Amino acid sequence: MNKNIRNIAIIAHVDHGKTSLVNELLKQGQVFRKNQAVADRVMDSNALERERGITILAKNASFFYKDTKVNVIDTPGHADFGGEVERVLKMTDGVLLVVDAFEGPMPQTRFVLSKALELNLKVIIVINKIDRPDARLTEVADEVLELLMELNASEVQLDSPIIYASAREGIASTDPNMRGSDMIPLFETIINHIDPPKNENVGEVQVLVSATEHSDFLGKMAVGRVERGILNVGDNIVICDYYDKEKQTKAKVTALYEFEGMNRVSANKIEAGDIALIGLNSDVRIGNTICDATRVEPLEFVKISEPSVEMTFMVNDSPFAGKEGKFVTSRHLRERLYKEADRDLSLRVKDGETTERFIVAGRGEMHLSILIENMRREGYEFQVSMPKVLYKRDSNGKLLEPIDKLVVDVKEESIGTVMEKMGLRKGELIQMTPVGARMRAEFYIPSRGLFGYKSEFLTDTKGEGIMSSVFDRYDEYRGEIIRRNMGSLIAFETGDSTAYGLANAEGRGTLFVGAGVPVYGGMVVGENPRGEDLVINICKKKALTNMRASGSDETVRLSPPKILSLEASLEFLADDELLEVTPKSIRMRKIELDHVKRGRMSFHAKND
Repeated sequence: MNKNIRNIAIIAHVDHGKTSLVNELLKQGQVFRKNQAVADRVMDSNALERERGITILAKNASFFYKDTKVNVIDTPGHADFGGEVERVLKMTDGVLLVVDAFEGPMPQTRFVLSKALELNLKVIIVINKIDRPDARLTEVADEVLELLMELNASEVQLDSPIIYASAREGIASTDPNMRGSDMIPLFETIINHIDPPKNENVGEVQVLVSATEHSDFLGKMAVGRVERGILNVGDNIVICDYYDKEKQTKAKVTALYEFEGMNRVSANKIEAGDIALIGLNSDVRIGNTICDATRVEPLEFVKISEPSVEMTFMVNDSPFAGKEGKFVTSRHLRERLYKEADRDLSLRVKDGETTERFIVAGRGEMHLSILIENMRREGYEFQVSMPKVLYKRDSNGKLLEPIDKLVVDVKEESIGTVMEKMGLRKGELIQMTPVGARMRAEFYIPSRGLFGYKSEFLTDTKGEGIMSSVFDRYDEYRGEIIRRNMGSLIAFETGDSTAYGLANAEGRGTLFVGAGVPVYGGMVVGENPRGEDLVINICKKKALTNMRASGSDETVRLSPPKILSLEASLEFLADDELLEVTPKSIRMRKIELDHVKRGRMSFHAKND
């Protein structure tokens, strides 16, 4: 055993405090100077992560406690990024399972814990946010133990130590009735409970690649734990794969880095048990094994869960195409999407029916919307279709669809409205329990039933409801679901919207654009509460005359437009609509822009 190293991952449901806990471990592990200003959630280095307050990518760091180096991996908590959690667990020997002291185990808690138990990892239960006034320490501890029993945990895993902590205050304790003063009880538990990695320094080198990065200077780099041997700069190695044993590539180690705190420090060699960043003069993929040329033995990589939602990405062909983007061709789009699929194992990309279309499948709406947002920030311009679930057929030919497990946490007066909406979306109530002054209800619901529901849920619960879902299984098709009961308001012609035109259109519904905005014929500019599409002219100008009556030129007062975010726009899309995405704009449009042709298509569809 390499007794001076511990490799751990921090896993939890979204917003249960993983990144804040890592922050405190790094602070008290003396990674930062005493007088150094440290940002909240320092591990969330990506701009989108800081804006949204969520972790998207798993990241490595390390700290020292006494003479032991602890490699820690911060993982995402949102179900859509579960693939990030699955791929990094192979690098670790144990996990810190963080659970909110009020909410208790949630859907993603079950998912990530089941993956850790499958790999036979040791678990430390951290009940976080004990400073909450509504904390339920004893009940939550019992709920976690019940979950471990449900997931068939081993005797060692059932005997997991429990730490009561507040990441915000930087305290931890082994006793729910005693308030700690620092994180030392958690440090001690990590050292004593998590096994050190096997120190097989003797023998030929073997490294399982769990992540990849790109360096402008060194090219493709691999992140992985050295399972056996000692890896040196300049070593001649072979890159191989467990699932394609015939494919072997000779390469050379050009650089080695180890993780120290938040930094990467250059090293000449990495011993077995440690996690390294490896520069190679050849291409390498997640799941590959780096072996000594004299002993090629690929390691099995964890099987990543399949995607359940797909969208079509395509070249922008709107009247405003090419005006705002830097990368606009199908070649640019194809390269970027396949590059993302290489880095993100839970993403699937394949060519569409034409050279300008690509089918992209992911774990959920947020998974794909983050990709879209990153691409538009990089200068890409493209269009995407409405998200659709991936269906399957069983051995008897019966149609199956993905079913999610949904947990909602709402005030008692809102539960009736939520239950009604769940019924319309084919949701099936599993159980409902009071939690403090609120109600928690669990449902099985088709994944497609959740499309477009989040904003409706927040409206129904006056912004105080909490909902979270995770893919559960494929089950029998539940029938037709009316996804939205709103129609679209469609621009009649190309031009700039005018206050006069908008004032005339306001009575038709809610507008998405203000005055002076460039629009084109067929572009969606608002929603119609009557449920049917309506063409309106918002570019109409007031006719000028020589005769002017008193008061005829009064100032037009417009209601503020409803500006939709990227996620809200994806939720709003109908089957016959596309979302045009550019670095500067997000526009919804009809697939067929011509009003006459669209009307004929609609007429034939209704009569067929």
